[in-house]
Amino acid sequence: MATKVNEVDAPIARMQADWAVIDALLGGTPAMRKAGNTLLPQQPRESDDDYKYRLSTSTLFPAFERTLAVMAGKPFSKEITVADNVQEQVMSLLPSIDDKGTSLHAFASRAFREMVSHGFGGILVDHTKTDGQARTLADAKSMGARPYWVHYKHGQILGARFTQGANGSQLVLLRLEEVVEEEDGEYGSKEVKQVRVLRPGAWEIHREGKSGWELHESGTTTLDQIPFVFLLANPVGPMESRPPLKDLAYLNVKHWQQQSDQDESARFCRKRLLVFTGLTKDDQITVASDMAVRLPKDADAKIVEGSAESINVGRAELDALEQQMIQTGAELLVAKPGQRSATEANNDAEANKSSLQSLVEDFEDAVDHCLQFTADWIKAGEGGSISLFKDFGAATLTDASAQLVFQMVGAGWLSKVTGVKEMQRRGTLDAAIDPEEEIAKADADGPALGTI
Repeated sequence: MATKVNEVDAPIARMQADWAVIDALLGGTPAMRKAGNTLLPQQPRESDDDYKYRLSTSTLFPAFERTLAVMAGKPFSKEITVADNVQEQVMSLLPSIDDKGTSLHAFASRAFREMVSHGFGGILVDHTKTDGQARTLADAKSMGARPYWVHYKHGQILGARFTQGANGSQLVLLRLEEVVEEEDGEYGSKEVKQVRVLRPGAWEIHREGKSGWELHESGTTTLDQIPFVFLLANPVGPMESRPPLKDLAYLNVKHWQQQSDQDESARFCRKRLLVFTGLTKDDQITVASDMAVRLPKDADAKIVEGSAESINVGRAELDALEQQMIQTGAELLVAKPGQRSATEANNDAEANKSSLQSLVEDFEDAVDHCLQFTADWIKAGEGGSISLFKDFGAATLTDASAQLVFQMVGAGWLSKVTGVKEMQRRGTLDAAIDPEEEIAKADADGPALGTI
């Protein structure tokens, strides 16, 4: 059956299962609860009421979101460096690259975060419509028409088509889902869903009508190619990739499930069940905290409660899982030996890059491509290039995880006591140090030099 204009291609469909998990994790506890049985299965013989209660009291430990914030933020801890080869006409557009006041640094930061979280996305370098009124670049400039960038998230890209040419694979068809706001009556507004179809030198807008999806608007462009750049983290095809933190995402879901089990065990152990033996149905017993209980001859009363050992075991399993999540997230920072050319042999930084550093380089290439499309729109020649901060690799997984813990403590996502304990676990700090005592000493020393 032919794919409709609003339907996704097979590569997109294959990625959607992972995206659903990641979207729920980034949505926090409310989104995880909304996912229900999908991410928190109902236990065998668990009643519907008990399950609803357990689901409504489950809370998420946001390991995925916190790790994403650290990893995606590292390259943008310093301002983007714009090279001298960026033309003045293009440079003038960077303070408001989306024509809405968003700087290149802020725009790139959001796009890179999506690339790290879902491994997929894209940037369209569009141009203000002039409806044929601008015959020259000077006319377009006088009208305020200009190139601008639009970030399309993972769920907005429906499909694409490529052809193999002399210069490699070329994008010849792209479908993007959009939601635009239009006036509704004298005071209101409404959101309208539409599909943008792009071809080299042409565009179409499709909207859903009474008889299905119909062509709503169309036009031509002055470019002979589609000005769109895919953001692929771990490509497995021209339009398919694997999220860099996918393994961490599923570990976080496992933690969500085990935390729910742990909470249920703790609730059971806190409940005390009073059991009577030797009573008949005619015996009447009144029990209260401020009175004694008289029992018939040969009758007995006992309190049955759960074992605290099961809670300790569950807590240990959760601690081990949290440690595993830190290690998994930190793997992006660990330098990995690569193929070394004769030139690279003299540069260890080039020969050994972490996955995150390689990801940043791919993103830099994507932004450079967007700069070239921007220059093409205004016939400015070479688009130029940018560079991001990349000096954050770690030699070992222990170093990388310690770096991640340090940043989480600094951001307030982990307590200082937990931070010291995690550093002791890695051998960075002496195991004999008392965390609370050491933190008290540090606080007594006052602010660090240079921060006053």
